[in-house]
Amino acid sequence: MYHMNKIIAIFVILLLTSCTFGEKRIKIFSIEKPREKLDYPMPTALQLEELKWIIITSENAEEVFRKLEEKGIDPVLFRLTDKDF
Repeated sequence: MYHMNKIIAIFVILLLTSCTFGEKRIKIFSIEKPREKLDYPMPTALQLEELKWIIITSENAEEVFRKLEEKGIDPVLFRLTDKDF
């Protein structure tokens, strides 16, 4: 059994290294060519929506919500506290 393992190991090594024997060298050469000018159109400018910040405190919360409801705006809250900011 020991001899069989040696034979298999030698066979595997020969199989893996056999690809390097037929290696061909590739000639690399370079041709100087002037760089082409990039003629891409300019990207369109971003059209951002205007944001309006409303500061809601415990004193003005009812008034702010009432005004938003009168305008037909569904209020959505993003929270920052005085410690977070």
